[in-house]
Parts: sequence; C-alpha cells; structure tokens
Amino acid sequence: MSYASSAVKALAFDVFGTVVDWRGSVAREVTLIAKHMGLQLDAHAFADAWRAGYAPAMDRVRKGELPWMHIDSLHRMILDSIVDQFGLSKLNEEQRENLNKVWHRLTPWPDTVAGLNALKKQFTITTLSNGNFSLLTAMAKNAGLPWDCIVSAELFKHYKPDPETYHGVAGLLDLPIEQVMLCASHPSDLRAAKAQGMRTAYVMRPFEFGEHVPLPKVDAGEFDFVAQDFVDLARQLAD
Repeated sequence: MSYASSAVKALAFDVFGTVVDWRGSVAREVTLIAKHMGLQLDAHAFADAWRAGYAPAMDRVRKGELPWMHIDSLHRMILDSIVDQFGLSKLNEEQRENLNKVWHRLTPWPDTVAGLNALKKQFTITTLSNGNFSLLTAMAKNAGLPWDCIVSAELFKHYKPDPETYHGVAGLLDLPIEQVMLCASHPSDLRAAKAQGMRTAYVMRPFEFGEHVPLPKVDAGEFDFVAQDFVDLARQLAD
C-alpha cells in the first residue's frame, strides 16, 4: 500500500456516473418505451435533459424554494417537466413511476463490480451519493454492487457538495475525515470533499456524457490519485 493511501481506512464513492452508467441506462430504457408507443425520439437527448434538471432542482431545495425532497421525488418532478418535449405526455401514472425507477436499475460500468471487490479487500467501501437510501439499496441489489454499507445524502438532509455530507460519512464510519477518501468522476465533488479534509481519487469516466464530450480539466497533483477505472485504482492503492 502506498504512502499516500496508508492512512485511508474507507473509500466513499460517488455513484451516478462514477459507479454506474446513468446516460446509457436511461437511454436504453426510454428507447424501448418509445418503440412500444410507436414514437421516434433521441433517447440520449432525453437522458441528458433529465439529468440537466438535477442540479437546479437540488439548488431549489437549498434555497428553500422547495421543501426537502429525496432524489426519487426530484427525478419525478423533472421527468414530468420534460415528457411533453419528447412526445411522452401520454405516459400514465404507472408508466411514469416505472420510468422514474430506472434510476434504481442503472447498469454499472464494466470494471465496477470487479474493481469494488478488489478495493473491498483493502478498505471499507460505501456510497456517498445524493441518491436516496431506497434507490441506492435497490441499485446495489440489481447490479450486484458489493458495498459494505450505503450512505445517502438523505441521511443528512443535505445534498453534496454541502459540507455536512462529507463530514457525515466520516462520522457514521467513526473515522477522522482525513481517513476517508472520496472516489468520484466529478472534479467539483472531489474539490468540495478535499476542502473539508477528505482524501481524493479522481476516476476517469470518458463516456459518462457521450463519446464526444471531453473529460473535465484537472490540475496535475490536484487529487491524491488519478485512475483509469476502479481496477486501476485498486492496483494503485495496493502498490
């Protein structure tokens, strides 16, 4: 184990985009729905539009414009706001609720399960996601994700990147925050965690937003580790 990781006891993982392929998973499911309805739509544009409403919806909660809502409720609110745009207004309540649960059924990246199992041999591994507890539990069950525990922002009534989330996961694990490392594909999440004293591992996910969207820029040495995927991260942490 490297010097840089020797004090780390637990790894906390961002989930949407880092662990699972939200864009491809949503696009595949809505393609099937559109085919069944005899519609033609851009399934990836639909997934992008749904995801684009995520951060603004959380900000409305932060500002007090909306009461505290877990992510399933925010996802449903966003879904209802975009169905007309994509010709899906005829979806009934049962169909909309089932589509909203696609976020419980997201497919992991090819390296995810093997990489998590390798990392689990060395560290306690947990989620640290804005996804609600029931969503993350269903996702783990569906995708075979081998978490030691599930930590949701719902437990703190704060979304990342609020400081309460990063300190919250360390507190639940009864560890000093510097002994917990956030693993994420989003530099903004990592920077917020680093500012609170967490260690950081940037995991590249070049296809999260599509093949032609460049990876975000990060400075050399900005994070403790930079990895191609979870298997690569496990190798680096074992060195």
